[in-house]
Amino acid sequence: MNITLDLIVFVVLALFIVVSSILAVSTKRILRAATYLLFVLIGTAGIYFQLNYSFLGAVQLLVYAGGITVLYVFSILLTSSEGDQAEKLKKGKFLAGLVSTLAALGICLFVMLKHKFLNQVFEHGELPVKEIGGALMSTEKYGYVLPFEVISVLLLACIIGGILIARKR
Repeated sequence: MNITLDLIVFVVLALFIVVSSILAVSTKRILRAATYLLFVLIGTAGIYFQLNYSFLGAVQLLVYAGGITVLYVFSILLTSSEGDQAEKLKKGKFLAGLVSTLAALGICLFVMLKHKFLNQVFEHGELPVKEIGGALMSTEKYGYVLPFEVISVLLLACIIGGILIARKR
């Protein structure tokens, strides 16, 4: 196996994402969890840029790392009081989470090692932006206009819910 710069960058980004995601779910402070989530989303954008998917990387940075994280921080600051921490996790819940995590890891490893995947040569690059936009706004069989609209309604409901919770205080 040749160690190339692409492989080194991928391993560094993957480790960054794994460490940040573990910190996001294990920290007791909710604002820090949102910050670690931001790091995970930025690392994911780094992988997109490494694959030369510049449009997806830019969308990941602008929409998810920028917009969604700001929405999370906004709602956290509106609804939580100073010094809010997560409650102490009971041993039963911790054990159940650990067992389910190990089971999921075992299933993933079993599938990856048991099945032979086709050797395909991955070509870096992306579709033209016009084709991506056409697929996003298409109402055809494989179009994404309905999920796009559902997500926008969901985000609107989250913003309205955050405002209502903040007004009750």
